Amino acid sequence: MDPKPLILVVEDDPASQLLARTLLELAGYRAAVASTSDDALHQIDLEVPMLILMDLELPGRDGLQLTRLLKTMSPTTRIPIVAMTAHSALRIRHDAIAAGCIGFIAKPLDVGGFADRIQEFLARSREC
Repeated sequence: MDPKPLILVVEDDPASQLLARTLLELAGYRAAVASTSDDALHQIDLEVPMLILMDLELPGRDGLQLTRLLKTMSPTTRIPIVAMTAHSALRIRHDAIAAGCIGFIAKPLDVGGFADRIQEFLARSREC
């Protein structure tokens, strides 16, 4: 039996971490959480996730910088990364796509639609 897909949540806010992890686990995924870019790199060393949910405003190296780095490294080049942001400005979205994100999830998280969005991103990444 295949293990449940692992999704890495890179988010520095503890309440957002807890909500994302809970929603992922309720939807049948395994969730790992990282609070910083360095924590995320450590988590990836332990197990490569199927999807990364990336907060764009992390302390130290921000989410865009980490996304750019992950897109240059093996085995993380092909991992789909989804920006999680409260910003709706087109410039932020453009910067996230340019860095390598495949899409966006707005914060605060939509509890009712979150699992469907994750499923959509995973399905889209399998098509590529």
